[in-house]
Amino acid sequence: MDKQRTIKGKVSFEGIGLHSGQNSKIEILPAPINTGIIFIRQDLGSQLIKADFYSIGSAEKFPRRTSICANGIYIHTIEHLMAAFNLLKIDNAQINIWGEEVPGLDGSAKEFVQKIQKVGLEEQDAPINFLVVKEPIWVEEAQTSIVALPYDGLRMSYALKYDNPLIGTGYVDVVLDGNIKENIFEARTFCLEEEVKSLLDTGLGKGANYENTLVVSKQGVVKNKLRFPDEFVKHKVLDLIGDLYLAGPLKAHIIAVKSGHSLNIKLLEKLRRYREKTVGAGVGSHTSFVPTTNQLSSEEIMKLLPHRYPFLLVDRIIDMEKFKRAVGIKNVTMNEHFFHGHFPGRPVMPGVLIVEAMAQVGGVLMLSNEENKGKLAYFMAANNAKFRRTVVPGDQLVIEVVAGKIRSKTGIVYAKAFVDEKLAAEAELMFALVD
Repeated sequence: MDKQRTIKGKVSFEGIGLHSGQNSKIEILPAPINTGIIFIRQDLGSQLIKADFYSIGSAEKFPRRTSICANGIYIHTIEHLMAAFNLLKIDNAQINIWGEEVPGLDGSAKEFVQKIQKVGLEEQDAPINFLVVKEPIWVEEAQTSIVALPYDGLRMSYALKYDNPLIGTGYVDVVLDGNIKENIFEARTFCLEEEVKSLLDTGLGKGANYENTLVVSKQGVVKNKLRFPDEFVKHKVLDLIGDLYLAGPLKAHIIAVKSGHSLNIKLLEKLRRYREKTVGAGVGSHTSFVPTTNQLSSEEIMKLLPHRYPFLLVDRIIDMEKFKRAVGIKNVTMNEHFFHGHFPGRPVMPGVLIVEAMAQVGGVLMLSNEENKGKLAYFMAANNAKFRRTVVPGDQLVIEVVAGKIRSKTGIVYAKAFVDEKLAAEAELMFALVD
């Protein structure tokens, strides 16, 4: 059985974003089983964005890189870091980031891979949740295409063709098994010399230079040289490896012809629909984390609850007395997924999700005690639920939960949700505690 893996310790990186030209910093930390890859914008109040199908930014709006977003907040150019995670078979990691773009470093995944290898990896006691492709899935656009075929592992085959005489054609076929045998991670990003002005005119490439980006003229690489003859095609493979890790651990043979970020993202959209048809959606994680303070960040909440974006409806716990009382907050923004289909002309937060947010604060309260370490709190019933006012984008829900009868296997809490100190909803909630 293949086991999940995380990083053993913290590693940090700092540098200029390739497109924004702005300095940014990231810290990569270990994460519990079933967390996946999560980014936290520490410069914007600990906004959490999980790197998966549901957080992918528009390739049309953000071309020539891969972006993720949540609640109107973005993180750009994640593909080289995601490729490092995929190459090293890291299932769970927390990335604290200060800035809107992952540092570009040398334009490849080299520094990410080498620093992570130095700190080491740790096997975790849970099986890997593979997305197993059992039928052909493909996308195509003009003269580019990608197909995912059944395969017992992960294999990437990529064919490249450029009119530029130096780039020309190239082909790579590689099996990704966690043991890095190829120099793909060292392949740097590139662009044609005639593209430079148009990129800068559209606000891209502000942090690019001749060291972190191979600028290719018809005479050769400008003010630099190739690390290896097939560096161009291997960088396209690196981007593909990183982009497809937004699908999580994958079992498939990927065959790509001249694809880039835009087509990669279209394949991810098809893989998402395939997963939704074939795989159950529940998250079964729990840990032995016990809070030691009366305030919890979103990442600490995820150590107690099995919920993950987009269904984690509590941003922070701002006050807590263990087994007595907890207060959490949920910032409601226009970018919430449910607003796309729930009164889209006049968005209102669904009452059932307000109850769910209250239940999540209740779950934190139930699981914050040493006696319930490692358990799951299943929301079983809601009694006397009442909704006093609508909750709309821009509101901040302040949720107060007070413990009622708590036994070894069940518990009752009383929850109230306020907006601007006015009662919005209330309910009596029952939980079952299971190992």
